[in-house]
Amino acid sequence: MSKILNIIESFENGYNNDVINTTTIIVVLLVVLFLSIYEFIVYRYVSHRTFYNKSFNISIAVMPFFISTIIMCLQSNIVITLGTIGALAIIRFRTAVKDPVDMIYILWAIHIGIISGCQLYEVAILTSLVVTIVLFTLEHISFGKSPFILVIHTNKNEEEKIKDILDKYSKKYRIKSRNFLSNGEVDYAIEISIKDIDGFTKSLNKLKVIERFSIIEYDADDIV
Repeated sequence: MSKILNIIESFENGYNNDVINTTTIIVVLLVVLFLSIYEFIVYRYVSHRTFYNKSFNISIAVMPFFISTIIMCLQSNIVITLGTIGALAIIRFRTAVKDPVDMIYILWAIHIGIISGCQLYEVAILTSLVVTIVLFTLEHISFGKSPFILVIHTNKNEEEKIKDILDKYSKKYRIKSRNFLSNGEVDYAIEISIKDIDGFTKSLNKLKVIERFSIIEYDADDIV
């Protein structure tokens, strides 16, 4: 019986950090900030996606702030640990989350509820302020070239000439669809990332096989 009591006592002694001081919070958030920005930049330049998904990148950069402060609170008390496990266990998503950034606000709401319920108001306030600054900053950071959808209608199949123009103005493009008509006309839908949009459109206008074309700017899966 004494061995069991010793085990329980040692387990309870592991949760002896009842107070999380301001210095600890700031240090943890600064470390998380550095690593999150690093991950944000790495994902931007290393991602193998055809087009950069800014919403997802913001999500993975902000999420560690919530997780780190939740973990700090879990270390303070065994009751908090068990309560948090129970709270997270009842979370269910009945509808698909369309925008990855929406998940950040869902986690933010969970974070505020758990941390405030533990009466660790300083953690909740400081985390929310830092995350707000990070969200606004990352939202206004712009990298690389603008993504576009190019829709072309040609009077005959001259795909090689179109590709020559695409190769000249863009290093990254993909022909998503080819619609061949009975009279020899062809419709193309092309994903393209391009910087010199004016020069590109002038070159397309000079190509006689193109009867009309449209260029649509979009951000991730949302058409602008």
